[in-house]
Amino acid sequence: MSTHQNGGSTTCVVESPRIELHDLSHYITNPPDAKLQIKQSANVGMSKGNDSNDVVEGLPSPTTQPDEKPERWNASRLNLFRTLAAFWSFIVMGANDAAYGALIPYLQEYYHLTFVVISLVFLSPLVGYTASALLNNTIHLKFGQRGVAFLSPGCHIIAYVIIAVHPPYPVLVVVFMIAGFGNGLADAAWNAWIGNMANANEVLGFLHGFYGLGAVFSPLIATTMITKGQRLPWYTFYYVMIGLAAIELTTSMAAFWKATGEVFREQNERTSDSTDSRMKEALIRMPYARTTWICAMFLLGYVGIEVALGGWIVKFMLEVRNGGDFASGMVATGYWMGITVGRVILGFVTPRIGEKLAIIIYLALTMVLELIFWLVPQFYVSAVAVSFQGFLMGPLFPAAVVVATRLLPKHLHVSAIGFAAAIGGSGAAIFPFAVGGIAQTRGVKVLQPIVLALLAAILGLWVCLPRIRRKTE
Repeated sequence: MSTHQNGGSTTCVVESPRIELHDLSHYITNPPDAKLQIKQSANVGMSKGNDSNDVVEGLPSPTTQPDEKPERWNASRLNLFRTLAAFWSFIVMGANDAAYGALIPYLQEYYHLTFVVISLVFLSPLVGYTASALLNNTIHLKFGQRGVAFLSPGCHIIAYVIIAVHPPYPVLVVVFMIAGFGNGLADAAWNAWIGNMANANEVLGFLHGFYGLGAVFSPLIATTMITKGQRLPWYTFYYVMIGLAAIELTTSMAAFWKATGEVFREQNERTSDSTDSRMKEALIRMPYARTTWICAMFLLGYVGIEVALGGWIVKFMLEVRNGGDFASGMVATGYWMGITVGRVILGFVTPRIGEKLAIIIYLALTMVLELIFWLVPQFYVSAVAVSFQGFLMGPLFPAAVVVATRLLPKHLHVSAIGFAAAIGGSGAAIFPFAVGGIAQTRGVKVLQPIVLALLAAILGLWVCLPRIRRKTE
């Protein structure tokens, strides 16, 4: 008894020079609270020495939520360096994705393949994106952003070295899976990180603008190497990609070396008392699941439209609009340039209108331009229309990421945005492949009605999102 009186229990309060004990009988009459206290004690004791699991998964919801100021991209030299490294990573990703469209005609000729078989280069990254969706949260919890900074560029380098030696076509299909895994990891990690920053719309606009920049120069360089000068074989373009990926590995590792798994777990503690894993909480537990799945399906359709247009536009302009090789390649460049400029410029417009209304307006105008592209059979009209389509579609991906960060708690951002980005990357595989499969029997002109239907579908999904609260920055 004397021990209890002198024990210094955590339930003691000092109201005078003597110590008094509170009545603990309410812990018996109120079992849920008692359970929570036991759970807290157990979790605190187990939080060390179990690094293989998410050590913050079981932490209870904090009793107070301090108002944290969001990070700024230029708040310190380290933040600036990391932001620039993420920008370069997106240049590589954009160059990777846009190269398919420019190289499709030459791959088809080199390997003597049909539309359906050559379209497997679009479908194969789906495996990589799916794997990244499943492993992204685990990689963050165990290795932090440092793990992503190594794995993503590493996958790019391995893939591009193999492609540069122009292996048999089945090997090429497998190698694109590795590149897709690298893209999926970086896409999720850097979107989630920058999406939490101050002025997220603007900074994400620049991030995805650099993706578009890589997508602009990729078909330009590839088309020039193949059609001009010495008319180099298609695979020499991947020598350029090896150099870009090597720079990506160097800058990413240097910038995120200190961003370990331990640092990530400390900065992303759970703000709910759910016993589910973070991925399960994001995908199954309402209301979070609604936001995650709507954003994922929206990005699935959006990225499908983006890559289907960019991937098949050269073939469409060659065969349906009767354009020349170089002129048709430049139409793809104009399209990706439109996406790049739109992401930067409209990134400043979108937050002033409000994400929900702004995207509805952009999509409605894009559908009008798609009808012009489809129904006016003139080469130059089509070239201008598709460039403006790219301009209006540019801010869609960044806006979806910003909306997800506002509707979901911070500890779910990597899981939910990673999943949505990976599903979006799947759109880059599924829909261009579907266009290729249908084009095998009906011709590449089927591109336009498919794109129009997808635009209408993602507009409907966007309207179904919950009301978006304003974030004070």
